[in-house]
Amino acid sequence: MIRLASVNVNGIRAAMRKGMGEWLESVNADIVTLQEVRATEDILVPLVPGWHVLSDEATAKGRAGVALLSREPAVAHRTDFGAVDFDSKGRWLEGDFEIGGAKITVVSTYVHSGEADTPKQVEKFKFLDAMNERMPQLREHAEHVAIVGDLNVGHREFDIKNWRGNRKKSGFLPSERSYFDGFFGEGEVEAIDGVTRPGHGWADVGRRFAGEVDGPYTWWSNRGQAFDNDTGWRIDYHMVSPALAASVEHYRVDRYPSYDTRWSDHAPVVVDYNI
Repeated sequence: MIRLASVNVNGIRAAMRKGMGEWLESVNADIVTLQEVRATEDILVPLVPGWHVLSDEATAKGRAGVALLSREPAVAHRTDFGAVDFDSKGRWLEGDFEIGGAKITVVSTYVHSGEADTPKQVEKFKFLDAMNERMPQLREHAEHVAIVGDLNVGHREFDIKNWRGNRKKSGFLPSERSYFDGFFGEGEVEAIDGVTRPGHGWADVGRRFAGEVDGPYTWWSNRGQAFDNDTGWRIDYHMVSPALAASVEHYRVDRYPSYDTRWSDHAPVVVDYNI
């Protein structure tokens, strides 16, 4: 059994001050992926004693940043992603692990938040294009692969409480959701924006496990009473290869008991894989 947890920490130093350390020790995970670390490795490592740490810092200091924490060291890792002229630093980190005789490749990823009709959205589409290219390669690299983290897109109407009011905003644009139709589809996929895409056949563990229901949400705005009213977005995913999807034993979102006990605006996602 491998327990894999993922969370956008919204700044590791602030998260640790607010109580993340207690969760990290109690979750009993084999691998934990972090997004939006916003700290250099020399700051991160002392904050997580007892863990082997891989990290990829963003080009801009204090921005983005992804990491992989593991109880056993990775046997290999990679950060190459996308075209040579594309800056993906701090947003894509692959690690190969062997745990109890089982092999798994885990990707910690932080997709751009984007902003409709701006250069930020162009960068987001470049990232999604690079994912589209990399996913088949990962399937060839390993049988059990998990791309996990903050993908910053709500794929379906179930994934956003106020989906009607967000149809023209980054995170729920048809042109973004179209990629996810391809990621999770089979064969030739007629995507929501009318584009025909090749289906990659990966599994959305959260949606498979929860079924056709609203949520469970993983991010809530700090504005108003979004958390208290559960007006959230499900934008943190475990997107896994078919072989790994067949091994899922349990999925959960570690939603905080109350607004004032949160240590991030995202909640951790925890999945048990029986491989």
